[in-house]
Amino acid sequence: MNTPRYSTFRRALLLVPLLAAGLAGPAAQAAAVPGPAAAVSVRVEAIAPICGTRLPDQADDTIALIDRGGPYPYPQDGTVFQNREGLLPKEPKGFYHEYTVKTPGSPDRGARRIITSGDEGHDGMYWTADHYRTFYDIDFGC
Repeated sequence: MNTPRYSTFRRALLLVPLLAAGLAGPAAQAAAVPGPAAAVSVRVEAIAPICGTRLPDQADDTIALIDRGGPYPYPQDGTVFQNREGLLPKEPKGFYHEYTVKTPGSPDRGARRIITSGDEGHDGMYWTADHYRTFYDIDFGC
């Protein structure tokens, strides 16, 4: 499996407070200098992590379906997520896909979704409980 696409960028984001305070050493400062690929303006800093164990049980069911490749309960599941809100990092069309997380008692699909990104597996999943108004980067290592 390839190294997650944003891992270097995420590490650099973790260094920002240290760099601002002047507490990071020269090696960390050099690693945080953006290269050509980091020139794209994204809003990654706005995506807070959420521990995968804090998601509702229905999210676990959806993730298991994603891992198996379906079948999915709704025809919209697995379709391209357009990122019209611009809250996820800017990527080419077709990079993100959306999946419904069932909401008990809801007469329709409800507002909860998992968004996957590229071929990053679990390192590229986002959670929204409010139909794309806010996103959380799912952390499966907590």
